[in-house]
Amino acid sequence: MKGLIQRVSEASVAVSGETVGRIGPGLLLLLGVEKGDALNEAKDLCRKILSYRVFPDEQGRMNVSVLDSGGSLLVVPQFTLAADTSSGTRPGFSLAAAPGPANQLYREFVVLARQALGDARVGTGEFGADMKVALVNDGPVTFMLETGRKEACTKM
Repeated sequence: MKGLIQRVSEASVAVSGETVGRIGPGLLLLLGVEKGDALNEAKDLCRKILSYRVFPDEQGRMNVSVLDSGGSLLVVPQFTLAADTSSGTRPGFSLAAAPGPANQLYREFVVLARQALGDARVGTGEFGADMKVALVNDGPVTFMLETGRKEACTKM
């Protein structure tokens, strides 16, 4: 499971011209689900994202999490994050989870985030929709966080 987080001053997502999710200061999360991902990966990634220290403390150092900052989280499903870009000039999607399981894990991730932050602090996109995402990146500050089985890396 992969999550691209961006610290934002504000962010929104629209489907068919209608805003379906909007946040003020916080994190925009583009969430990719890969084959083999399960609830454990969703829990691990959610914990990591909510506790990842990307907001400034009193000294201006990135030392405060979205959980502690009072910021919000906008979770947008992002199928293309699971792309295999290791060769050629066209991405392959054999690593991506099928739509059914991916949507289920996306929904479970949102439930976990709302349990931790509260409903009012978590916005969402719409799985499988053509979305328009707008954001004001604060910094810019952007990080890719991953969980799961990195077996290929450990066998080297």
